[in-house]
Amino acid sequence: MERELNKKEYKNADTIYRDKYLELYVQTRACEDLLKFAAALDHSLKYFHRERMESINAIIRELWNIVYKGNDVDTIEIRTDETGDALLASDKKRSYSYRVVMRKKDVEMDMRGRCSAGQKMLASLIIRIALAETFSAHCGIFALDEPTTNLDSANSISLSEALAEIVKRRSTQKNFQLIVITHDKEFSEYLAKEDGIGSYYLVSRDSEGKSRISRQEI
Repeated sequence: MERELNKKEYKNADTIYRDKYLELYVQTRACEDLLKFAAALDHSLKYFHRERMESINAIIRELWNIVYKGNDVDTIEIRTDETGDALLASDKKRSYSYRVVMRKKDVEMDMRGRCSAGQKMLASLIIRIALAETFSAHCGIFALDEPTTNLDSANSISLSEALAEIVKRRSTQKNFQLIVITHDKEFSEYLAKEDGIGSYYLVSRDSEGKSRISRQEI
C-alpha cells in the first residue's frame, strides 16, 4: 500500500486536491460575481432607458404643443413595450418595441394608419429633433432636408419658431450649425427672421445649367 501511494499519481494527492478545490472555489465565486454584475448592469440599462424615454417624450410634448396648430390631437408620445426575456442568460437579452401614439384628452391611439401625411411628417420631424436634443447635445451639425413637406402654412411657421428656439438654446455652443435644405422660400425667409440670422443661401441654375450659390439678405 505504501508503494502504491508513492506512485506519481498518488504521491501529491493532497496538494493536487487542494489546488483543484481552490481553483473550483475561485471559479464559482467569479461566476456568482459576474451574475451580480450582469444583474446590476441590466438594472442600470433599464433605468437609463426609462429616464431617456421620459426626457424624449417631454421634448416631444413641448415641441408638438408649440408647432402643431390643429385641435384634433393634443400631443404625441413614444410608447415602449418590453419584448425580450428578462432572464440573464447568454442567449437572452432585453429588447423593446416602439410605437408612436397620439392623445386627445384621455383617449390614446396609435398614430400608424390614423394620421394625415402632414401629421406624419410633423411627428417624424419632432421625434428626430427630440432624439437629437436628448442624445446629441454636443453635436455640431443639425441638418433637416425638406422639413415642410406636407405641412400647411401655419405649421410651417410654427416649425420655424421651434427651430429658432433650439438655435437660441444652442447659441452658447460654438460648434453648432443648423442646416435646412428646402424649396419653401417663405419658410426659409421666416426662419431667417426668427433666429436673427437675417440671410440664407440660395442655390439656383444659370442659363448654362450650372449651379450658382448666392447669399440672400432678408
